[in-house]
Amino acid sequence: MPARLFLSSGDLMADRRFDFARDLQLKGDPAAAADLLMQAIELAPNFTSAWFTLGGIREDLGEHRAAIAAYQKAQASDPGDRHGAGLRLMRLGAEPVSNMPQAYVQTLFDQYAPRFEVSLVGDLGYRGPALLFKAVLSVRSAARKPALFRRAIDLGCGTGLAAAAFARTVDHFVGVDLSPRMIERARATSLYAELEVADMLQGLRARPDASADLILAADAMVYVADLPPVLSEASRVLASGGLLAFTAETHGGEGVVIGQGLRYAHSAAYVRDAVDGAGLELALLDNLSARNEDHAPVPGLVVVAAKT
Repeated sequence: MPARLFLSSGDLMADRRFDFARDLQLKGDPAAAADLLMQAIELAPNFTSAWFTLGGIREDLGEHRAAIAAYQKAQASDPGDRHGAGLRLMRLGAEPVSNMPQAYVQTLFDQYAPRFEVSLVGDLGYRGPALLFKAVLSVRSAARKPALFRRAIDLGCGTGLAAAAFARTVDHFVGVDLSPRMIERARATSLYAELEVADMLQGLRARPDASADLILAADAMVYVADLPPVLSEASRVLASGGLLAFTAETHGGEGVVIGQGLRYAHSAAYVRDAVDGAGLELALLDNLSARNEDHAPVPGLVVVAAKT
C-alpha cells in the first residue's frame, strides 16, 4: 500500500512533534506517541494528520470514544477527508455506511500508482482480471456467442490490468479512473483508445445510451457503497446483449459493510437485488476471491450481468 499520507500543519514545531510521535508509535510506545501528538495539536489545533494518527492510536489501545473524537476532529479539519477519517468512523459505528469521499480515493491511488502492480499482483496475489475474463468467456459460451466486443468501458481502470486481460477481445477500450496518476500509467500501456479522469458514476453518465458492449469493474466496486446508481447507469450505457462484469468483496451478513481494510463488502443478496433493480439479468454469480489479505483469500464475488 502507499506510504502514510502526511498533511503539514504549517507549524514547524508541530510537524517535528508529529515526526517524533510517529517514531515512538513505530517503536511500540503508543502512550508516549499520543502525548506528543497532543502537544502537536496544542500548537496547531487543526492538524489533520495528528488528529488522524491519534485516532488510530486510541483505536489500537481500545479507547473507542477517544478514537471517535479524534477521527471526528480529523474529518472536520479537512473537508475533503483525504485521510479517510470518515471511513474509520463508519467502521467504528459512529457514522452510517456511505460512499467514500472522492478526495480520499484520488489521494490514495495517486500515492499508490508507482507501486500499484507490484503490491497488488505480487504482494496480494491479485487475480481479478483473470477471473472476470474466465467468467465472461463462460457466459458467452453458454449463450453460444463469441467473446468479442466492439466497445468496452473499464471502470476504475487503474494501470490497465483488466484491459490487458481482455485486449484481444475488445476493439475499442475506454478507461475511467479517479486518479490522474493511474490514468498516466494506463495511457503508457497503449491499451486504451480513450481515458478519462472521473469516478465510475461520472464516467458512465458521460456516455451515450447503448454505446458499450462490455463494462468491466475489476476490484473497483469495493470502493462504492451504493451499487444501484452505478449498475443503473451501466444498464443504460450497455447495448442489448451487452455484459457488465465485476468483482466484489462479500460477507455472510446482509447489505453493505466496511471491513478492516476500509473496503466495502456487499452481500450476495444485495448484489442480486442491485442487478435486478438495474434491469439487468444475472448471468453468473460465483463465490471467488480476487485477492489475498494477510496471506488468506478475501471472500469475494465474481458477477456477470446481461442487458436483455
